[in-house]
Amino acid sequence: MAIKILDVGQCHMDGPRMAALWRKTMNATVDRCDTAREALERAGQTAYDLVLVNRILDADGSSGLDLIRDLIASGSSAPVMLVSNYSDAQDAAVALGAVRGFGKNALNDPKTPELVKHAAAGHSKSN
Repeated sequence: MAIKILDVGQCHMDGPRMAALWRKTMNATVDRCDTAREALERAGQTAYDLVLVNRILDADGSSGLDLIRDLIASGSSAPVMLVSNYSDAQDAAVALGAVRGFGKNALNDPKTPELVKHAAAGHSKSN
């Protein structure tokens, strides 16, 4: 079974680059959206194995941490992971209930796809 990822708030350069990496390294299917509202709707309608959230949503500059809070409060069963190079933002996301994520500067690190795969695969096994 393919891993299904929802990627939220990446710019039009990083989003496709990340989606290609997940497809190549773990045969994942990746849905992308730009806004918190759309992410909450999709997470409520589709069973994702992982939701990746940019620290600052590119389309409107809104807070990825606020979205993480809202996703977790909505009862979504998918793990949520922050995409940020800032350790304080990662700490804040984890405090909200997210899985510790990664920064875009780590996309070329072979450990990054493994981190994403581990978070998503842990969820898909429990479904």
